[in-house]
Amino acid sequence: MISLTRLNGQAIAVNADLIESAEATPDTVVTLTSGNKFIVRESIETIAQRIVEFKRKIYGPPPAPERGG
Repeated sequence: MISLTRLNGQAIAVNADLIESAEATPDTVVTLTSGNKFIVRESIETIAQRIVEFKRKIYGPPPAPERGG
């Protein structure tokens, strides 16, 4: 889950795996796979960053590149 903020200041937790899209219109509209939409204060870039941070907590950092020898 990632934390986002509705325009009225209410914090909400969103399942990052259910986010289908986010668009700036100019407010950020998040659409879930269910079709539900909500408007949040965070930018698309912030949402993407929070999703990456959440996934790293779950799956760990990306593997180190292999060294040829």
